Amino acid sequence: MGNDAQNGVRYCRILLKLSGEALSGGEGVGIKPETVKEIARQVAEVYGMNIQVSIVVGGGNIFRGSTGKALGMDRVTGDYMGMLATVINALAIQDALEKLSVPTRVMTAMEMRSIAEPYIRRRAIRHLEKGRVIILSGGTGNPFFTTDTAASLRAVEVGAQVLMKATKVDGVYDRDPAKERNAVKLDSISYIEVIRRQLRVMDLTAISLCMDNNLPIYVFNLFGDNSIKRIVTGETVGTLIS
Repeated sequence: MGNDAQNGVRYCRILLKLSGEALSGGEGVGIKPETVKEIARQVAEVYGMNIQVSIVVGGGNIFRGSTGKALGMDRVTGDYMGMLATVINALAIQDALEKLSVPTRVMTAMEMRSIAEPYIRRRAIRHLEKGRVIILSGGTGNPFFTTDTAASLRAVEVGAQVLMKATKVDGVYDRDPAKERNAVKLDSISYIEVIRRQLRVMDLTAISLCMDNNLPIYVFNLFGDNSIKRIVTGETVGTLIS
């Protein structure tokens, strides 16, 4: 799929990665309706520009596998519980989008046909071509893999032109800005430099998969000023990893 330069659009098919915490509105746990509505508003805005949108959502606001492990739970069991949490978040996003008249499909890596379609690559691409936003939940369907890796994998599979990782910070810093007052924000950085410096923007498997498939990654503050729209129209927002 080529870029639609005539309409001022740089990316015509995107994958948006949302953390579970993003849905909590900064509270860390639970789902905050006002926050989900704002996410839906931004997605609906770019959908209205004929952008094909895929969304991969995490589940950390409800449960994450590492939490289960810390509680003495079997790691695999904890990871499956985390995958189920992503489905809850996907349904919340679907509801908010459909209230804005955006047609959606929730697809899961594990079968649960009463509430979502099983993820099938060709079907997912067909939904995009028919003008539906697809919300991809359940991670990869396998334990030991993060939703960042799931986002990278799905982006490559559906032919997204960019992976947009929405966070609570405004980009990638050379050091942890929460710990280092003098941390410097980077406008751009290479995949290999992220790996070499272990900047922990995404896990190494996710970064490596994007690097192997030459898939650019934007790391940006989801609640900046219409960040998603600005990225698809070619503005420099957050940090570009390429």
